[in-house]
Amino acid sequence: MRNFDYYNPVKILFGKGKIAEIAKWIPKGMKVMMTYGGGSIKKNGVYEQVMDALQGFDIVEFGGIEPNPKYETLMRAVELAKQENVGFLLAVGGGSVIDGTKFIAAATCFEGNEPWDIVAKGARVNAALPLGAVLTLPATGSEMNSGGVITRQSTLEKLAFNSRHVFPKFSVLDPMVTYSLPMKQVANGVVDTCVHVMEQYYTFPEQAEIQDRFSESILKTLIELGPKLIHAEKPNYEDRANFMWAATMGLNGLIACGVSQDWSTHHIGHELTAFNGLDHGITLAIVLPGVMNATKIKRREKLLQYAARVWNIDTDQPDAADQAIARTEQFFNELGVKTRLSDYGVGIDTIDRIEKRFRERGDFALGGIDDVNVDNVRAILTSRL
Repeated sequence: MRNFDYYNPVKILFGKGKIAEIAKWIPKGMKVMMTYGGGSIKKNGVYEQVMDALQGFDIVEFGGIEPNPKYETLMRAVELAKQENVGFLLAVGGGSVIDGTKFIAAATCFEGNEPWDIVAKGARVNAALPLGAVLTLPATGSEMNSGGVITRQSTLEKLAFNSRHVFPKFSVLDPMVTYSLPMKQVANGVVDTCVHVMEQYYTFPEQAEIQDRFSESILKTLIELGPKLIHAEKPNYEDRANFMWAATMGLNGLIACGVSQDWSTHHIGHELTAFNGLDHGITLAIVLPGVMNATKIKRREKLLQYAARVWNIDTDQPDAADQAIARTEQFFNELGVKTRLSDYGVGIDTIDRIEKRFRERGDFALGGIDDVNVDNVRAILTSRL
C-alpha cells in the first residue's frame, strides 16, 4: 500500500426527512443562493421541502444549470451571487448541479482575470463561498468530494477541477427524493458509480486489501441492485438507500487511499460528451470495455482478481479475463445502456477529433497510467464502433 493523506470534512445527513434539518447547518443571517437544474424539483416536492426548511433566510434562486453544466451559464450565476452579496450556496440536484455550484463558489471568489483558468489551467483557488447540497440523483459522488466537471460550450471542452475549498459543508441524502427519477437517469447513475470504482480499483495489485474489498463490495452491490432498480414496479426504499450510499462511497476518496488510479475512461468519455452531447453515463459504458481490453495484458493480475471476486469466474479458465470484460459490458446492457458508438450515430469523424484534441493538449497518459495514452486512444474507440 502506498503512503496517503485522507481528508474529508463533509457532514452527511442521510435518510427520510433529513431535508428539514438543513437550516441547522447554514450560518444564521446568510443570504442563500439556491441552485438547481431544469425545474424537476418543483414537480416532485423537493423544492417545497427545501423552502420550508429555509424559512427565515433571505433566498436568491438560480435555476437552469444543465446536465454537463456550462461555463457560460455558471458565470451568470457568479454575477448574480456578487450582485446579491450571497454568503452561502445550496445546490439542489444531481452531480451536474453540485459540480456547477462548486464552480460558482470558487469563481465568485477567484482573484484572477479568467475563471475558466480554474478548470483549463488548474489556477489556484484560494477561497470559495461555502456550500451545501441536497442530492436528488445518485451518480457522481460530488456530494462528498472536492471535484467538479464543467463544460465550455464555445470551445466544446469538458474539463475537471479540484479544490479543498469546495467540499460541501453538508450534504443531504434522502433516498425518497430519487423515486421520481426516470429509469434512464437511474441506469446512468449505476454505470457512473461502477466506473468510478473501477478507475480506482482496476489498475495493479497494491496489497491494499481494505480498499480492494471495499471496492469489490460496492461493485457487487451495484450488480445486485442495478436490475432491481430498473425493473421494480415501484421504488423500494432500501434498494434506493443502498444505491445512494454506494454512489457516495464510490467517489469520496476512501477507496482511492494508497492505490494507483486510472481516470482514462472518464477523460475519453468527457470528449464524447463535449463533441456529441452523449449522456455522461452512456460514454462511460461505451469506453470502459475498450479500456479494459486495451490493458488486459499489463493489468492481468488485477483483472483476474476482479473476475474471481466480483463475477465468481473460475480464473483457471484461459479466457477468464475476457469473460470478466464481457460480463461488465453485459451488465451495462442489462441496465438498458447501449455500449457501442454506432448505437448513438457516432463514427470515425468523432474519433479523429478526439485523438487530435489529446495530441494538441500534449496529453500522453490519459488517466494517470501510460497503458492508456494518446497513441492507443484511436484503437480503443475504434473497437467500440
